[in-house]
Amino acid sequence: MSPHPTSDRRKLLRTIRLDPSDSFVFERAAEPGEWAVPGGFEFVEDPREFTGRAKQAFRSGFLGLTSFGWSTLVVVVEATPDEWQQAVDALARHLVERHGAPSLAEARAAAADEIAYAHGLADHPEQTLVALHRTVDADRNVREQFRTLHTAKAREEARMPCSAGAFAIIEEAEAAGAAAQPDAAADAQGSAGNANANSTASANTDEVDLVALMRGGRS
Repeated sequence: MSPHPTSDRRKLLRTIRLDPSDSFVFERAAEPGEWAVPGGFEFVEDPREFTGRAKQAFRSGFLGLTSFGWSTLVVVVEATPDEWQQAVDALARHLVERHGAPSLAEARAAAADEIAYAHGLADHPEQTLVALHRTVDADRNVREQFRTLHTAKAREEARMPCSAGAFAIIEEAEAAGAAAQPDAAADAQGSAGNANANSTASANTDEVDLVALMRGGRS
């Protein structure tokens, strides 16, 4: 997939909040209306050791590109070319400031790929809601599963404690078999998630490598 869409349809993901639960289940909650990416590259530590709010962010969070907080749900919306570029620039700055990318130019290239990945996840009608469920295996390989929701169902599930509903129905789909679910969005194992399997928390070099890994494995 090209980092820049060639048609006028530039769909991206935007954070949405159907109830206040994100504000207390995440250490930092994204505000409604932020451009968003899955954000698996944020988890440079071993996800198997996460507890509490960090575990919740790993399990079900999308990364907002203004606050760099987490959101349980995102919504598919149209983005203008300027908004697309703003999202790329915001993520690029974050990769330099938070992850030690060697240059803004390299960070911008990695960010463009990540925004293009989010664009691929937004290949649904406008106002479709998308939820995320991450798991990690014994070898620290991270798997991301994305699920589309109808608004009424999402509101019902969002009333469950601690935003459990956003991923409870995903677990039901896994038990029943994802192929049998008509509203399954995608099973994806992103390169950003795979970066977690080979990174350590403290080394700057691992953070720089993570930027390169974000760019690999996605077309």
